[in-house]
Amino acid sequence: MNYILADFNQHLSLLPFTYTRPTSLLRCGIQTLQEKWEAYLKSSVSYYTQDYLQEKYPLVEKDDNTVIAGHIFASQPLVEAIQSLKPNQKLVANDEIIAYRSSTISIPTIELEQVIYAEEVDGLYHTWDIFSKNGDQLKADFNRITQNRSSQPIPEGVQTIASENIFIEEGAKLQFCILNATDGPIYIGKNAEVMEGSIIRGGFALCDNSSTKLGTKVYGPTTVGPHSKIGGEVGNSVLLGYSNKGHEGYLGNSVLGEWCNLGADTNTSNLKNNYAEVKLWDYNTGRFAKTGLQFCGLMMGDHSKCGINTMFNTGTVIGVSANIYGAGYPRNFIPSFTWGGPQGTMTYKPAKAYEVADVVMQRRKLSFNDVEQRILDSVFENTKKYRKD
Repeated sequence: MNYILADFNQHLSLLPFTYTRPTSLLRCGIQTLQEKWEAYLKSSVSYYTQDYLQEKYPLVEKDDNTVIAGHIFASQPLVEAIQSLKPNQKLVANDEIIAYRSSTISIPTIELEQVIYAEEVDGLYHTWDIFSKNGDQLKADFNRITQNRSSQPIPEGVQTIASENIFIEEGAKLQFCILNATDGPIYIGKNAEVMEGSIIRGGFALCDNSSTKLGTKVYGPTTVGPHSKIGGEVGNSVLLGYSNKGHEGYLGNSVLGEWCNLGADTNTSNLKNNYAEVKLWDYNTGRFAKTGLQFCGLMMGDHSKCGINTMFNTGTVIGVSANIYGAGYPRNFIPSFTWGGPQGTMTYKPAKAYEVADVVMQRRKLSFNDVEQRILDSVFENTKKYRKD
């Protein structure tokens, strides 16, 4: 069977993170949604996404295709229902199309025979779901990934509580730290490092090749994606990968895309002074929308950065390739390719932004190639309406 993970227009509610990736490549829990699907399907997948992303994330279409909503969380019962679909059938839960099987992916889904899935289905419907649903997904991923496997031994000098909920992969380094897995599992990935003095309360995932700096304080559920660093205080946040919050300061109820960097002593507010419901910028409507949350911090798109001592207001959304600095609070919505801060902003010229992206990616032995540039070129054009160019 040929499996395809499709955006199904859900990418609009998950901007700015889906400016630069399909919805299924968002991380929630330990793994991305795509990695979860491949684990359950026992098969590789391709992507049906935005035209300008398709070059990097290709579509493989065959004579018999099963197309799955990429923003939905995979589970064994759901996979079994999807694999039971016959040609020209669609699986529907709560009036939402979860998957369909067809010889062509472009068939109008109204023409397909409907099969009702009565069990509970969940997924990413808004950006804040990434951190607010992270705890449940972290537990589910932990149980699946560690099933019938043995953890590396906990090193001498590491203090633990509920050690049965701690799993350490090969090559990980831990020294003189405290791990409390009472409220959620703790997963330390391959070649990850927990430096001395770190105090971690689960659930927590430190993915492959990532690290906590000396004396880091973590409140779960928090996920640090691969090749990332955290320091200071972090609570209920997700770093998708290749991003750094390496110094003192607070990051709470937040999501950082890839290739982001927070300057030393950057702080995010995650609670309004009047304890009111937090609103976030909604790219769908072009206005601020209610989240239903009392705690919500920063949403920062790929390749964005901020200078030292930056202060972010509750519920701040930053687009792709923004560079924020200066005294005072920046605005709650900062468009992609913005340069500046509270004292004023200008357009961050793509050529300059690409120079930085190239240097940053080379540090991880990756290349900012023509494909990456064409994606960011499209983001720059698509977000012009938000900037005062």
